[in-house]
Amino acid sequence: MPNRKEEGLRHYESARMMRQVRNQIKRNRKPKRVRRKEWVSYNYDDPDALDELDLPNIERIVPRGEQERRRANIDLALARGTEEEPSLEEVLPVENVQGHLGVVVEVSSGLCRVDLGGRLLLCSLRGSLSAEESGHTNVVAVGDEVHVSENGSGQGCVEFVLPRRSVLARPDVLYHHLQQIIVANADQLLIVASWREPHIWPELIDRYLITAQRYNLKPIICVNKVDLAENVDSYRSALQPYQELGFRVLFASALRGNGLPELRALLRGKTSVLAGLSGVGKSSLLAAVQPGLRLRIGEVSTQGGEGRHITTQVVLHRLEVGGFVADTPGIREFGLQNLQRNELARFYPEIARLSGQCHFDDCVHMHEPDCAVRAAVARGCISPTRYHNYQKIYQSLPG
Repeated sequence: MPNRKEEGLRHYESARMMRQVRNQIKRNRKPKRVRRKEWVSYNYDDPDALDELDLPNIERIVPRGEQERRRANIDLALARGTEEEPSLEEVLPVENVQGHLGVVVEVSSGLCRVDLGGRLLLCSLRGSLSAEESGHTNVVAVGDEVHVSENGSGQGCVEFVLPRRSVLARPDVLYHHLQQIIVANADQLLIVASWREPHIWPELIDRYLITAQRYNLKPIICVNKVDLAENVDSYRSALQPYQELGFRVLFASALRGNGLPELRALLRGKTSVLAGLSGVGKSSLLAAVQPGLRLRIGEVSTQGGEGRHITTQVVLHRLEVGGFVADTPGIREFGLQNLQRNELARFYPEIARLSGQCHFDDCVHMHEPDCAVRAAVARGCISPTRYHNYQKIYQSLPG
């Protein structure tokens, strides 16, 4: 039986080896990259200005483990079966609520601007905030409702993000298995296309319609630059299939003012997202609805008629008629992450209605014989353009 001295030596040797392992791990760690806190704003006189900000450190005020406790309270509130969101008191004890509730209107690396009822506050992000296990790459997104504290020097800090009602997201550029939130808590998606310059792209409209349905956003199709059409019937007949399916379609011209009163009414009191190709006139429409927003507006490139990217990041604008609107960068391709081929038909109601009449139960309505969908296309009961879009999107999806 080992004596006390031998046992002490064994414990000492074990501790010495553990210290060596920890020191080796520390030496092998990659040094942390120093993040520059940059802010690029294009709503001011110098749109390309870069503000170098040295924000003071703010003492942690949220105790460790508080995030798990809040999540448990939210789950409990949802389990009650009520449609109302959990109150702030349920998420955070009243005695700990110090600061303001606001809406994030602009995001940059490590920084964001928060709208506090019309007053903008530049905020850093609490270091304990994390996007882990959320499936998203960004911790804070435009449209997020957040709780912020002020440090007394005209700046603040985002303490936590309230649960999101909805998100509009796309696959992250670097991490394709994750999503980047474009806008959070939006009510409706305003799909902006132009009749000409650049030419209307029905497939992209369909991709946005699918996205709106998947993310529980009300879709509105807005066709801009109708003043460039040969005649009224040309663009009305092209969009008729969408109207027959019950989608709201708006014809507009930012140049001549067509459709602007209707657009203003649709935006009133809602949080809306403008999305579409570069150059279709999203920013021009928004500036026409509410002059003085000082958005970046540019002309379409003369090479190929494609739009140049003018808006460089997502910005949420408060509207005088009430509500917010998000102006997004032009998106040339919109991925439908995690959507499988066998799920696509349910986002085409005219196809889904006939799927049960096909000869084969697993018919995908491409080349199978006795396909009720293809027969309906041949009879003119289904728009050839919509069916063509279905085929192209189907081929782009994983099996």
